[in-house]
Amino acid sequence: MSVAGIAALLLLLATMLVLVLANVAVPNCTSRCGNISIPYPFGITAGCHREGFKLACNETYHPPKLFMDSSGVEVLEISSPNSTLYIDSGILTLAGDESDDGHIRMNWLVPLDDTLYRVAAGKNEIIVLGCGINMIVQWPDPGKWPYPGDESTPTSNCISECMAGAGHPVIATNGTCPGIGCCSIDMHSESNRFPIKYTIDKENLPPVNASLALVESKWWSKMKNIMMLQKAASSDTSLGASKGVLHPIPGVPIRTAIRWMFSNLSCDAASNSSDFGCLSDRSKCLEYPISDDSTGGYTCQCWHGYHGNPYVQHGCQGYTTVVGIGSCVGTLLIILSILIIRRKLLVWKARKSREFFFKKNRGLLLQRLVDKDIAERMLFSLQELEKATNKFDEARKLGGGGHGTVYRGILSDKHVVAIKKSKVVIQRETDDFINEVAILSQVNHRNVVKLFGCCLETEVPLLVYEFISNGTLSDHLHAGTPLSMPWKDRLRIAIETSRCLAYLHSAASVSIVHRDVKSANVLLDDRVTAKVSDFGASRGIPIDQTGVTTAVQGTFGHLDPEYYHTRRLTEKSDVYSFGVMLVELLTRKKPCVDLSTPGASLIAEFILRVNQDKICEMLDQQVIEEGTEEAKQVAAVALMCLSLKGEDRPTMRQVETKLEVIQTVERNTPVEQTNANADDDNFSRRYSMEEECMSSMSFPR
Repeated sequence: MSVAGIAALLLLLATMLVLVLANVAVPNCTSRCGNISIPYPFGITAGCHREGFKLACNETYHPPKLFMDSSGVEVLEISSPNSTLYIDSGILTLAGDESDDGHIRMNWLVPLDDTLYRVAAGKNEIIVLGCGINMIVQWPDPGKWPYPGDESTPTSNCISECMAGAGHPVIATNGTCPGIGCCSIDMHSESNRFPIKYTIDKENLPPVNASLALVESKWWSKMKNIMMLQKAASSDTSLGASKGVLHPIPGVPIRTAIRWMFSNLSCDAASNSSDFGCLSDRSKCLEYPISDDSTGGYTCQCWHGYHGNPYVQHGCQGYTTVVGIGSCVGTLLIILSILIIRRKLLVWKARKSREFFFKKNRGLLLQRLVDKDIAERMLFSLQELEKATNKFDEARKLGGGGHGTVYRGILSDKHVVAIKKSKVVIQRETDDFINEVAILSQVNHRNVVKLFGCCLETEVPLLVYEFISNGTLSDHLHAGTPLSMPWKDRLRIAIETSRCLAYLHSAASVSIVHRDVKSANVLLDDRVTAKVSDFGASRGIPIDQTGVTTAVQGTFGHLDPEYYHTRRLTEKSDVYSFGVMLVELLTRKKPCVDLSTPGASLIAEFILRVNQDKICEMLDQQVIEEGTEEAKQVAAVALMCLSLKGEDRPTMRQVETKLEVIQTVERNTPVEQTNANADDDNFSRRYSMEEECMSSMSFPR
């Protein structure tokens, strides 16, 4: 299963788990406000809540906030299993008139209906913020409110002292409440109203603005919450101007735990009424005592081993279901985590690999490129080329040569290109690719395939060329059909190829020997214009040298025999290979195909027929019908190119000139025809048939 599939299943199971564990609302009623779940008996709209439990969702906040509809107190969380409501109770500034006994008196009031809601004893603390204060809180019996002023009521007190010396803050801000600048009192009675009296130490410091907060003990136990409230109280200038007022501090929700009752009836009375709240099966009724001798109401709770909302039908679900779903979610979380980690690891490894090869290949390239800016403009990312070729899909393969496999690609700008990828990951292939970029970055000729750029993020660089749509010359010559391309096109292609090779040999800044001239490396565009390609084996020769000694590279049947035996590479090596290509153009036969004489090669057979003046026996029938005389002259040029010794071969510039003359004669220009006849004498053969045949047959096959 994919990561996306597991994530979807995980979301489904998590949703089921939430539905089981969450406080359940009445069907078709709003169940959430922002991040807060709204369980029944609470609700927002009519028919969705019990009387006294109406809430309001203010969506002008982001995220939306939930409030008690009657008092405007902000609700932070609602728990059905614990019958607990968590609110933002705000902060109370100390105020009041000093009495004869020196105490200042005031009442604490949480603005909630105390028949349904009461501050939970044992879950909250009263916090005094300020110093030089002696705070006393009285705990009246909730059943005897209003308090009659009986001084015998139980009390609790805390003293918040000031630090010695001037300049110290009157409110502690260090995240602790040790009795200096801050003190606390545990709640001992469940009520919403408490009489408070306090004294201020006027001898040691002038009267100070102090404040009280009612906070949940768990919330107050976290240092970050203590510090947040202390700093907010010490920096809030509005506290001193609003004495005796209970108000929230913006951005600091002061969390207070409130116990709520479903009804003020006893369980026995409620169970016999039509308004009984414990609707879920596997739920029970709990009395809610407010004093030793009275009952204040009841709440509902799921049986032991069950969880959910007991106030709605089927709200209590077994832990077996919950644990089962939780286990599935946990297992899927582990699987998802492993898949994510694995994917990230693969992405990381791929990125590191690309960075390594990019650095390696770019360094080699920049040593050979004339201008570093050229490399920057020609760089493609691996991701871009994978997208262009559908990750090098076999259906995109155009073909392969000795130096790589070529794929058709479509770039993001809809430009169609040919992308060459090495077949074998060896250093020689890498060097060939780098060599090809270095060569083509210096070449600008209409008959040379254009190199757009390269990708250096793989072990062997990828090359991006212009896309040539009409295949190779070899494809057209050896298509297996009776007719091939017309003779005039063959001659023109020969001239264009010779023109390109002549440019490489003499017009470029460094003499470039292609070293693998053959019909398969001559591409044809939609106008059948020749484009010489595959410069992986090419070699530059300084202009002050006639050749270089190097390892033999090329294609069998096209290799210069002198280069093969001596390993001396010169421009004349390309001339020999071009002569082989001319023979292909004339005969439509492949150089390595054996003919009638056992063991004989195409070149040996060609030399034999020319010297016997029987060249017509080898010519393609289409050539005979369309241009026999011109073909004989081209055969004479080919014969000179195929001379055993390189020094006896013409240069590519001479070959280009001769072929252009033949083409002009073909167009019936009288003056040029005369010049062409005169030039024919210069192409007489100086080698016997036997020597040429023997040289060709001794060449390895």
